[in-house]
Amino acid sequence: MENRSNYKKFLLLWCGEFISSIGGGLTSFGLSIYIFQKTGSAASMGLVALLSFLPILLLSPVAGVLADRYDRCLMMMIGDGMSGLGLVYILICMFAGEAGLYQICIGVFISAVFSSLLEPSYRAIVTDMLSKDEYSKASGMMSIAGSARYLISPMIAGFLLTISDVKLLIIIDICTFILTVICTAVVRSSRIVRQKKTTDSFVQSFKVGWKAITEKKGIFVVIMITSVITCFMGAIQILVEPMILDFQTGKVLGIAETVCASGMLVSSIFIGIIGIKKNFTRILSISLTICGLAMIGFGLKENIYIICCFGFLFFFMLPFANNCLDYLARTNIDADKQGRAWGLISFLSQLGYVVAYAGAGLLADKIADVRHIGIGRGAATVIIISGIMLAIIATLISRFRSIRELESGEKNE
Repeated sequence: MENRSNYKKFLLLWCGEFISSIGGGLTSFGLSIYIFQKTGSAASMGLVALLSFLPILLLSPVAGVLADRYDRCLMMMIGDGMSGLGLVYILICMFAGEAGLYQICIGVFISAVFSSLLEPSYRAIVTDMLSKDEYSKASGMMSIAGSARYLISPMIAGFLLTISDVKLLIIIDICTFILTVICTAVVRSSRIVRQKKTTDSFVQSFKVGWKAITEKKGIFVVIMITSVITCFMGAIQILVEPMILDFQTGKVLGIAETVCASGMLVSSIFIGIIGIKKNFTRILSISLTICGLAMIGFGLKENIYIICCFGFLFFFMLPFANNCLDYLARTNIDADKQGRAWGLISFLSQLGYVVAYAGAGLLADKIADVRHIGIGRGAATVIIISGIMLAIIATLISRFRSIRELESGEKNE
């Protein structure tokens, strides 16, 4: 009964993050179109994506320490609630006239600083609330919440942009923060999150977190491989919009993104109900290999139907990979160290996104200029190259004995 009750409370917490994900997706979609219409540059879109991500990456180790030192629900409430300040700033600039690129960059940067508090606390709370048998299902549900910004938001945003503009999307996003904070507050008031807090100094906490992810060789190897993989996967995340907008409208883009992301919904529901029981390393390798092949097909032609088919396949395989990575790390790190560990894991594993966000747009613009083609085909070229590299690296994962040993709990030499 207790586990069932805790899972229901987890679902309430999940609902808050689900709503927040939809709101964030609305703003991200709206700003992407706004920036592309104003600048016509993939590099400008990449710059905004970079500044909305970099603070989360750089501050994740600090956020991990805070997650183990203070109330994790409170950290989530502060992160969700205060991240709206950056959006309020962008909204004020838009009502005053037009928001320039630098103003949008400032706003998303401020929002990201506070959002950095969320991830380590959210992941650690799952360990606090649930039993080991429920981890896989919870991970599937978390994937569904994460997919909402790609599945639900684009279609809603595409429709709303036909009757209004990006300001309405930002206002809705700001309102979702209120609902998210309320859901987290209810979970916090139930006092079911039994967190063992650390009293270590920040330096000691970093050392503990570092030891937690390095004492088993397999965990650190997984993190480093993931960092390389995120570099290639980041390319499709940042370039899909300029690629499609170069030959289609924002409304079609919204529908296409929803169709593609529905693949993530299908597989996340499957994992959330059934879960993955074994062969995590093999499934991780296969799923990422297929993701790479899907990226190659995604960029082949300016055909929205082909793009949607390969995009569906790409997003369908992501939850399998995320679930396996989550399980391998969660089951090999002590619960009272998970805040610090997840902070460092987030920092190291997502370094590749920094490279992708900083360079993919510039590379797409350069290829388009040199080959005298549109920005969309330049973006497609970068996506194809990234897919080839991702598929090659993914096939090598199952060859690492230290990673395979994480499933059996054997001690790494």
